[in-house]
Amino acid sequence: MPKMRVAQVARPKGPFELVERDIPEPGAGEVRVKVQACGVCHSDSVTKDGLFPNIEYPRVPGHEVIGTVDAIGAGVAGWQPGQRVGVGWHGGNCGYCDACRRGDAFACETETLVTGVTHDGGYADYMIAPASALARVPDDLSSVEGAPLMCAGITTFNALRNSGARPGELVAVLGIGGLGHLGVQFSVKLGFKTVAIARGADKAPLAQQLGAHRYIDSQAEDPAAALQKLGGASVILCTATSGAAMSAVQGGLAPRGTLMIIGVPDKLDITPLPLILGSRSVKGWYSGTSIDSQQTLAFSALTGVRSMNEIYPLSRVAEAYERMMSGQARFRVVLTME
Repeated sequence: MPKMRVAQVARPKGPFELVERDIPEPGAGEVRVKVQACGVCHSDSVTKDGLFPNIEYPRVPGHEVIGTVDAIGAGVAGWQPGQRVGVGWHGGNCGYCDACRRGDAFACETETLVTGVTHDGGYADYMIAPASALARVPDDLSSVEGAPLMCAGITTFNALRNSGARPGELVAVLGIGGLGHLGVQFSVKLGFKTVAIARGADKAPLAQQLGAHRYIDSQAEDPAAALQKLGGASVILCTATSGAAMSAVQGGLAPRGTLMIIGVPDKLDITPLPLILGSRSVKGWYSGTSIDSQQTLAFSALTGVRSMNEIYPLSRVAEAYERMMSGQARFRVVLTME
């Protein structure tokens, strides 16, 4: 049997193991993807550390996958061998439960599949994916460029385009790291007056490079007051993982404004009265499904939104993961299989 390399985790909190396995065959409704690049995301810690219940080990993480269709299972229509595809966090859904029938596939009640969690992901030369989880990849987007867009990209883009903000309105992005540096770019390209918020004057050149119209140093001034001087934000996209930082910007919302949370803090303190008096809201946003990923890739290719990446070969997976978890990467980490 032909062999492939995978970087697996044999147990919760166990080390990465680079091992050989037989190249798998796709079942009905599935395709085999020859992986070219896979982003290393903080959410991979779900598998690495066993943060979700009932994960079966050994498991191969990775849900920011770009590759090509290598083989097609029975009953799969619309995909051809050699076609470039992406696979993201949303690994498929049943299609028949009430949530799916309402169009809320992310909330599937019977078969919530997560790439790299409920089935093996993209830290490998090959992977199997449900055909429903595939996104088409534009020709003018490289595999390394596309990989982080399958999670960090779709999460920020999908949250912003569903936020209710209109072109020309003020949108703030809290944090300009792995999520935020994409959030600022998407916000600008979507036509919002974009304010980047981070700690320290040294982040100002980066905010300008990303296209932000204004930078607020939260160490030097009250970010909520600064946003109110600008008229208040229709949306504040919270990409940082600090609950204190999120609480500090809540007062910068305009009436009917939304605090959109996609970073995951340990806890978050909310002051209810301004929400009530100003009809303001606090909201989270799920990354999205395969069509959302496909639209994220297409928009990024069209407008020039790109992730800033550090690239590692699969053989250095442990180093790549630790680099990502350290928070020192600028700004995403991507594994390549070549």
